[in-house]
Amino acid sequence: MEIRAATVLPARREPIELHTADGLTLVGELAQPADRPPVATLVTLHPLPTHGGFMDSHVYKKAANRLPALADLAVLRFNTRGTASERGTSQGAFDGGEGERYDVAAALEYAEYHDLPRVWVVGWSFGTELTLKWAHDPLVEGAILLSPPLHRATDADLDAWAEFGRPLTVLVPEFDDYLRPEEARARFARVPQAEVIGVEGAKHLWVGEPYVRIVLNEIVKRVNPAAWPLPNEV
Repeated sequence: MEIRAATVLPARREPIELHTADGLTLVGELAQPADRPPVATLVTLHPLPTHGGFMDSHVYKKAANRLPALADLAVLRFNTRGTASERGTSQGAFDGGEGERYDVAAALEYAEYHDLPRVWVVGWSFGTELTLKWAHDPLVEGAILLSPPLHRATDADLDAWAEFGRPLTVLVPEFDDYLRPEEARARFARVPQAEVIGVEGAKHLWVGEPYVRIVLNEIVKRVNPAAWPLPNEV
């Protein structure tokens, strides 16, 4: 069977709640391999909720639909404060990336408390800002950024990640609306361990199955290289 945009492969999927230090309950989902423990964990941070981003943004939905089965990964998705999806609405209100520090911490605490292995953070657009600003946690093995705009995240945040020392993979669409590969390489040069990958033909939202496959393959290549490259059929 060819893996298509709507393909959903077997996994253990459960609704979860995250509890923030400032008293909010956030809704999410954890997907894990159906019949074995995960070898690593993706904590996903979604695009800007004021522009349609949420836990079901398509790259993350497809990651949860495929990667537990294809790459033995756990995929944790959740709605940041004030964000709604089919799963429900997280308490609180959008705070421009500041109060969301508690949302990131709550997701990482959930992973730690539930003994989820080898945590990597995957941020997309607004989620990359949250990653760079708030994911400096000893639990985190590394991070993967999709379409970083570098609006809220400053050079000081890049310097902090450089000091943090964890691997950073940056996927930048050729036709991104905010930051394109050449400028991204210049901006991320201050993070010695950052690898910037320009993706030909891609746009900020990674629309199109070929681009989704590129993203998922690059994630798996870093997080569980034994499962790379991903198959196109099952």
